[in-house]
Amino acid sequence: MSSERDTDYVPVACAFHERLEFSVLRRQRLLLRYRIGDGVEEGVVLPTDVVTRDGAEWLGYRTEDGRSGWLRLDTLLSAEPQP
Repeated sequence: MSSERDTDYVPVACAFHERLEFSVLRRQRLLLRYRIGDGVEEGVVLPTDVVTRDGAEWLGYRTEDGRSGWLRLDTLLSAEPQP
């Protein structure tokens, strides 16, 4: 999970949140671009859940090589559906 403090969480737009939830329901792979530290990373993931906990919203995911993890929604820069 992100190391950012939960009190620093900035809510994302409802439409973006809904798109992520629909991607989970449809099992739609996403190309994510996200902030990590002072940099930007990207990768293709299968979103597995969108949850609210500890004062922040999170996206659960699984990578193509089977690793899983969580990203805070306010670190996401984009989430593009993949074929």
